[in-house]
Amino acid sequence: MNIQFSRLRRRLALAGGRPASSSAESVHGRRDDAEYRPAVLLDPPLRHVAVGAPERWNEDVAFLDGTQHAELIGYVGTLAVIGAVVRAAVRLRHERKLGLAVERCRRLVVARREALAAFGDLPTGYEPVVMDEAVEPHPIRDAQSARGLVDRARAGLEIDVARAFRAGHASWLIVDGSLSASPDWTADARMIGVVKSHAMLPFTGDELETYLTLPQGHRTSLFRPESRRVTPLYSWALRLHEFAGRDLFHGLVRVEAPATEATCAGADTISRYLLAERAPLSNDPRADRLLYGIHDVERYLGVSRA
Repeated sequence: MNIQFSRLRRRLALAGGRPASSSAESVHGRRDDAEYRPAVLLDPPLRHVAVGAPERWNEDVAFLDGTQHAELIGYVGTLAVIGAVVRAAVRLRHERKLGLAVERCRRLVVARREALAAFGDLPTGYEPVVMDEAVEPHPIRDAQSARGLVDRARAGLEIDVARAFRAGHASWLIVDGSLSASPDWTADARMIGVVKSHAMLPFTGDELETYLTLPQGHRTSLFRPESRRVTPLYSWALRLHEFAGRDLFHGLVRVEAPATEATCAGADTISRYLLAERAPLSNDPRADRLLYGIHDVERYLGVSRA
């Protein structure tokens, strides 16, 4: 149980609700459903391309990420009440030093309208989020629906901090995750998305084997994810660390960039830049796929939540 939600639990008890003594597993984190989404190769066949030695950026570069934490606070009658905190930040590296550029935070209480009404006034700093009233209440389903609302709140906060950063900076901006979150991102020539999750795979059969056996320091041919027709992107896989003797996904990330000729021409250079961002290795179970600048943002957000 997270201490930051203790005020919510006390308020729920005072309102006649039933505080929960432990968090609900179903509302923790963001999850992806495993699936195939076939991609279109820009220059077939799918192949491995050596990108060369890691190369450090000789200019400022920034990193964007967000965090979320959600817990079951309790029940009003049988209606679930979820508390959540979402944060997002951009950290800018200038002259090899990382510092805060932009930060945002939202504290949410997610529930049915009648459950929120039972609170009266929420504790200072919290804002209500109303669940879809067209769907019949169900304590488990409502907790799952709350997770989706928290996901969207985090995504919106990340878009907000990116917009605020762009208002004052023209440097490269590396996003933890897909650029498809915003049309502004897919049109930004100096934004790169680095996707650590491989729940969505762009190939099957022999092409999938080629994709997943990519050697360290290599990228795949460029492709266009078919799910990005409205806001097209170019993408490629990049192996950050050697996977021999480990899982096929060890050290594998998927890079996204705007669908432009400049992206095609610069894929090797971008890949060399990203290879240079592997060090120093973070003390994190995802270190094989986690750029240090992204780890720095997550570490900052973790400290700032105290």
